[in-house]
Amino acid sequence: MIFHRITDWDDAYANAPNIPRGEEWPQRWADLSGPFRTKMEEAGRAKLALSYGERPRNLFDLFLPEGAPKGLVIFIHGGFWMKLDGTIFSHLAEGPMAHGFAVAVPSYTLCPDIRISGIVKEIGAAVEAAAALVEGPIYLTGHSAGGHLATRMICTNSPLGEETRARIADVVSISGVHDLRPLLNTKMNASLHLDAAEARAESPVLLEPVSGAKLCCWVGAGERSEFIRQNALLANVWTGLGATAMTVEEPDRHHFNVVDGLADPEHALTRTLLMG
Repeated sequence: MIFHRITDWDDAYANAPNIPRGEEWPQRWADLSGPFRTKMEEAGRAKLALSYGERPRNLFDLFLPEGAPKGLVIFIHGGFWMKLDGTIFSHLAEGPMAHGFAVAVPSYTLCPDIRISGIVKEIGAAVEAAAALVEGPIYLTGHSAGGHLATRMICTNSPLGEETRARIADVVSISGVHDLRPLLNTKMNASLHLDAAEARAESPVLLEPVSGAKLCCWVGAGERSEFIRQNALLANVWTGLGATAMTVEEPDRHHFNVVDGLADPEHALTRTLLMG
């Protein structure tokens, strides 16, 4: 029998140092996103830097398919609530767009200029603003911290209005952090400013899903064990609370390339998001 106890919480959640050339990934995403944004803008299928709030980063990009959208996909970026922005992930809209869906990619204010609870409210405002522009069902997905934010939208105390929540057909959390309490033990909490009360209040695993919630928790099989544990945890808990939930551990994927499937119309990640 093998017992497991985490003694280095910073290492448990450290992705870039544990992935070969991990520090290069943001630039890789940006290098893919830039040409995609240019192509969509030249085709008249991009509405960029749309405002959903008063703060400088309260912006989202909306990419439109050919013809009338079948619905709306919203991708929420990660970066431990402290880094990155939505613009470097624009290329991930390609998969859903090929199936006829519009795709919104919001940015949000970063810690330490805001608390995580404030980011949850900002994402709620972004979802409402995007939903007002595109009719039909809504499909939410997000990566890492974005997975947390996507799942917070389908908790019973979601910041979304009832009409918008009722439109959410599916949620895929990709390598999501669904229990914030372990982060209290990390050095990054100097920027997150989490306390025990906020960690409990903003952890989807400690909250209840809305009635009819449908959730897939998707993670790379080559990720840090904490992300694999967090992935299984939410689906396990919410299944017991009446949600329709499943977990996927995608082989040969680490924390950064696990999102790549969204750019491929035929990849299982894209199909799971749109078709269950």
